[in-house]
Amino acid sequence: MKAAGSLRGRLLLRLALVLSLLLVLGSTASYLNARRAADTAYDRSLLSSARTIAERLYNDAGELSVEVPYIALDNFAYDITGRLYYQVLDMQGRSISGYEDLPAADDSIAMTDDYPALARFYDDEYRNVGVRLVSLLQPISGASTQGMAEIRVAETLEARERMARDLLRQSLTNLSVLAASSLLLAWLAITAALRPLQRLRNEVAERRSDDLRPISTGGLQREVVPLVEAINHFTGRLKENFERQRDFIAEASHELRTPLAALKARIELGLRSERSADWHQALHEAQHSTDRTIQLANRLLSMARIERGARAVAEGSAEQVPMAPLVQELAMAMAPLAHSQAVALALEVEAEFAVWGEPTLLQELLGNLIDNALQHTPPGGQIILRLRAGQLLEVEDSGPGIPPEERARVFERFYHQSSAGSGLGLSIVGEIVRAHRAEISLHEASTGGLLVRISFAS
Repeated sequence: MKAAGSLRGRLLLRLALVLSLLLVLGSTASYLNARRAADTAYDRSLLSSARTIAERLYNDAGELSVEVPYIALDNFAYDITGRLYYQVLDMQGRSISGYEDLPAADDSIAMTDDYPALARFYDDEYRNVGVRLVSLLQPISGASTQGMAEIRVAETLEARERMARDLLRQSLTNLSVLAASSLLLAWLAITAALRPLQRLRNEVAERRSDDLRPISTGGLQREVVPLVEAINHFTGRLKENFERQRDFIAEASHELRTPLAALKARIELGLRSERSADWHQALHEAQHSTDRTIQLANRLLSMARIERGARAVAEGSAEQVPMAPLVQELAMAMAPLAHSQAVALALEVEAEFAVWGEPTLLQELLGNLIDNALQHTPPGGQIILRLRAGQLLEVEDSGPGIPPEERARVFERFYHQSSAGSGLGLSIVGEIVRAHRAEISLHEASTGGLLVRISFAS
């Protein structure tokens, strides 16, 4: 699987994306605020120009007139901030001065509340250029003239846009410096925050392959501690498995060394003799010892298969196994061996059920239970296999049974209750039961023998 990349880089990239989004939003808000501030400043200037013209209105023989100085006209034609236009209308709406085609204000536009004047501000187009206009109503009263005159002043938008751009540029500069500083500080903070992970990496890298001690959680962040604890839990289980394998190998070596040494001694003893009867006796004893060694080796191989099967079950490769056909098939296979030992083998199915498991392991489980019962059941005895309600599997024999004080030890590897057997039969059973998350218990049978009960999870 491809590496996911640097955690520091991913954090900084996401922070940069967030800051970029905030920069765009901040820039938009800054531009709108700058434009609003420019409108406020230049609207005041527009209204001041309209008032200047209103002060020049006078009554001339019953007619409204205005006297605008030449220099004022020049300023209205072209101001340093942009082009200015004006128009004066008398009480009857007739244009008496200025540009005659300035756009009129729509009746739906309300009077401004920002200034103490009968004025309306609005945007429109004049001579194919966007303009901002103010319409000021000026009361006129005289002996023969009364009413409202209107003064319109228009200004092109270059100055407002220039002011808004300057304010936006300044805001963008400030925000960019702030974003870059934030990223730098974030990089420093993330680097400092990840330093315990670097220490953790170095600690793990410097360990020997057989060093499975728990990793110290001191100095680690609260979010990292669960990860380290999970690693410690895993290494603890791994250490336990290694120790079990080491103990198993040591015990297996000891168990195999004894019968192999005995086999060699019997063969050497037979070779020293010159009588054919001694040779025959040595070969007979060697065959018996070889059989026991082969049985022990098979048990050891079964333990290895169980560990692989247990991992398969833990990794989710278990399947639904109907127990009734499985038990019946194995009972039929073991029936000839039981018959040869004069032992009756019976099967009682009180309730059929299926369990989640690995079929090979379940066959190994039943085979070891039946084999263990056959080893301890005398001729004329019986073995009963039962499937009961509640996901219960029982194997009952009429042998000598197991004393209560020894029942907990019989599941230990290489524990011998008697000289017969390898000491691995019930140990294998216990391993398979644990692999299937089932429970096993030993009881005294009604016949005085042993009753093995296994409860599978439903």
